[in-house]
Amino acid sequence: MTTLTDRPNTALLVIDVQNGVVAEAHDRDGVVANINTLVGKARADGVPVVWIQHADDELERGSEPWQWVPELDRDAAEPLVHKSYGDAFEDTTLEAVLAERGVGRLVVTGAVTDGCIRATIHGAFVRGYDVTLVSDAHTTQDFREYGAPAPDQVIAHTNLYWQFQSAPGRQAVSAGTADVAFTAVAG
Repeated sequence: MTTLTDRPNTALLVIDVQNGVVAEAHDRDGVVANINTLVGKARADGVPVVWIQHADDELERGSEPWQWVPELDRDAAEPLVHKSYGDAFEDTTLEAVLAERGVGRLVVTGAVTDGCIRATIHGAFVRGYDVTLVSDAHTTQDFREYGAPAPDQVIAHTNLYWQFQSAPGRQAVSAGTADVAFTAVAG
């Protein structure tokens, strides 16, 4: 249902599942395991897995905190998009990577729920993509000292409101890992 013409394909986004980002994240191990399950499903179905990796002054490129968590195994042939803003589309190659593959539907996983995940799902939606947020495959740290709710509440609230997003010709879905069905790449 995407508004992007001639873009019938789906891609899995793995956003910022890096050592320094998820070290103290809520249900880190469970979320990483679910992402691994989704990566396996996507690969088996011929669906592109696109890896998004954040760098900034606090997360220096090449440092140990910047590296992917060791439980995830990125295939060197899979696209890697480097970013330095919350929305993975901002000042990156993500749109070109997706357009080249005919992608109009995104399945989104990763970290940080109340930062890069929210920015990217909203950024994708306003750009015309259908967006499935995998409800048990994104996480955040405890930001209560800054006035945020507890991490489990942030995650639950994001899952709740995302399923009620609407716009002409686009679909927003919140679904668990077990319920995600990929659409194989056409052609």
